[in-house]
Amino acid sequence: MDAELLSPSLPATPSRSVSLVGASNFRDLGGYLTRDGRRLRWGRLYRSAHLAHLTPQDLAALQVLGVTRSADFRGLTESQHLSYSWPQLTRHALVVEPTVVQRAQAMLESGEGLTVAATEELMHDTYRSFVQTYSPRFAQFFTLLQQGDAPLVFHCTAGKDRTGWAAALLLTALGVDEEQIMQDYLLTNSLFRRPAQMYGHMSAEVLDVLWRVQPSFLMASVELARAQHGSVDRYLSEALGVDAQVRKRLAELYLEQ
Repeated sequence: MDAELLSPSLPATPSRSVSLVGASNFRDLGGYLTRDGRRLRWGRLYRSAHLAHLTPQDLAALQVLGVTRSADFRGLTESQHLSYSWPQLTRHALVVEPTVVQRAQAMLESGEGLTVAATEELMHDTYRSFVQTYSPRFAQFFTLLQQGDAPLVFHCTAGKDRTGWAAALLLTALGVDEEQIMQDYLLTNSLFRRPAQMYGHMSAEVLDVLWRVQPSFLMASVELARAQHGSVDRYLSEALGVDAQVRKRLAELYLEQ
């Protein structure tokens, strides 16, 4: 194998999207502007789809980027089916079980027609579960983030729903405004490569709902957090333990000073 392919170098200017052969939707959260005029540091926080199919070239690229930690939000069956154990990455399992695909399959098997509207509501329910059921996992994510600024990638299977909510919470905690958070969330629609194997006999329109993101999906989590705590900021503090002291620590680690 060509040695140059295994010895990539850092680009002269940072790029939002990191091109990898074996993983899609891999991107840097650097550069986003906070309300107080600071920016997220490049090369510290990455989000992605799953990492099970990374190639030797991909692993070399991540080594150049210095990525040594991963936070894996996938469920137990997902992470067993598409497992990875890369020596250069310390994997932290933050299990958030998926529900939407299983519920969609169950509806199909029972003879129910799976419409676009029904699938969208399944997605909304999934995002509400992040707040209702899985807040402890996202709290663990923030504990991991505080341990140091070694470059970290967090991901689920597609890097869009569980990862999307985690990114929204992280950007909120660092002081990024809602417009930029939504822009980052919607980048999945241009950066995620769908798997070749599709699920069941679903229409193209239903698959579009399952494999893409919509503003209303993220807002389902946001609106529930607001209903229960008054704001996402208070949800962070009250449900996840991300108080002023934690935010200060995160800013020291991940914002340009």
